Amino acid sequence: MASKYKLIFTGLLIFISVQWTSAVSEEELHASYWNNKAKQALLSALNVQPNLHQAKNLILFLGDGMGVPTVTAARILKGQMAGKSGEETSLVMDTFPHLALSKTYNVDQQMPDSAGTATAYLCGVKANYGTLGVTAATPRYNCSATFGNEVMSVLHRAKLAGKSVGIVTTTRVQHASPAANYAHTANRGWYADSDLTTEAVQNGCRDIAYQLVHNTEINVILGGGRQYMFPRDMQDPEYPTYKGDRNDGQNLVAEWLKNKKNAKYVWNKADFDAVDPKTTDFLMGLFEPKDCRYELERDPSMDPSLTQMMEKAIQILSKNPKGFFLFVEDNGRIDHGHHGGRAKRALYEAVEFDRAIGRAAELTSELDTLSVVTADHSHVFAFGGYSARGNPVLGVSRSLAEDKKHFTTTVYGNGPGYQIVNGTRPDMNATVSSGNEYRQQAPVPLDSETHGIEDVAIFAKGPMSHLIHGVQEQNYIAHVLAYAACLDPYDDCKVPPPNHAGSIYPSLLLLLMGLLLLSLCSV
Repeated sequence: MASKYKLIFTGLLIFISVQWTSAVSEEELHASYWNNKAKQALLSALNVQPNLHQAKNLILFLGDGMGVPTVTAARILKGQMAGKSGEETSLVMDTFPHLALSKTYNVDQQMPDSAGTATAYLCGVKANYGTLGVTAATPRYNCSATFGNEVMSVLHRAKLAGKSVGIVTTTRVQHASPAANYAHTANRGWYADSDLTTEAVQNGCRDIAYQLVHNTEINVILGGGRQYMFPRDMQDPEYPTYKGDRNDGQNLVAEWLKNKKNAKYVWNKADFDAVDPKTTDFLMGLFEPKDCRYELERDPSMDPSLTQMMEKAIQILSKNPKGFFLFVEDNGRIDHGHHGGRAKRALYEAVEFDRAIGRAAELTSELDTLSVVTADHSHVFAFGGYSARGNPVLGVSRSLAEDKKHFTTTVYGNGPGYQIVNGTRPDMNATVSSGNEYRQQAPVPLDSETHGIEDVAIFAKGPMSHLIHGVQEQNYIAHVLAYAACLDPYDDCKVPPPNHAGSIYPSLLLLLMGLLLLSLCSV
């Protein structure tokens, strides 16, 4: 019997060894590889120079629910999708030179939500859980406390400064994160007038969809949320059984199109593709009644991807010689994937999000465009366990738990993945855990997994991006954006205008000297 177990153990070691060696390149076994890699990174760091000019354009990429474990897992998944082991891969956001941590708590809650946090990073003021575009003097659900406590977003201030502005999201455009760009409300759930309470109606509060059309003139609006824009007797163009949600009988899309030149509304991919940015100054595209579909489930013949929506938005907005502000959110669906305990959905959304960031870099210049990537909050999503190099992100640990069963390396601290029955849980394998509908196991049963409380990352590049540093309150982000573009209250910031002639990059001579230094050090 002892010899039998010895053979099994030896076989396991051989299996692990083969798996490890297949994922590790020969060069990584030598000190010179790591020393040269570090020297290259050091040289790049030494050459980083702050761009002290104004930002003509501002792009805020918001990963709803994209905590640091999600960033790490998405990075490895991106590499594995390209046929690599994954750990050595870089996300586009990883290449941004400036990094900070954001403290995400709401004024009244330790665990934040997407509304209070959006008010912080978009309007520059921390707020209460569930409220949008108002100070913490407005308790949630108290409509009458809204008036006089409104705060204005960077998007609104950019519009007042003459810039073009846009919102791109894979959620409904009335969702908490995008809505903080234009709405002021005591409850993030007041999507349509049919959602308003009696108190809200009596005190004259307006629903979020109404405010989308009437508060700030937004040039580009792309995402989901059709049903909140149309009356109850109006049939959805894609799903015959769906109708609008509005009690007031208003067609808010028609209202938005009114008195606008070169304006278009689309609801499908074909019409979206037909929009010519050169002849379009206003574009509203609502591709689903509520949220857009997950990237894993998206029908590319009917709905554009986040990257495609963002590209069209930049092409339209960049025609303005005064520049633009663009809010891009994907992690609304990353967030939803995590809430459902389905890591695969969340992580594939994160990879698409990074693809959009990369495409934006190709369409803009780092000389005049400040790009910031951050999250509103994290999730109780963890990524760990004993796993060899190159282990699938959605796979299982190489070791067994104390109950002699396998476990996944991606897990949740709570949520709908609770599977303990009579004190036992089901065994697991990589085939099951990599399925689109699989829920990672969780020790605490909840119908929806919760947000996390820890800090989230802020990545930045472009003019004034060096101001993103250290550990900051979340509302600091909006102030950096406003200061970089000399928007209210920093419209007298005296920052030099964008300078396309001057380059912040090191000279060719300096690069050659650095390469020479590296070659000498490696001898």
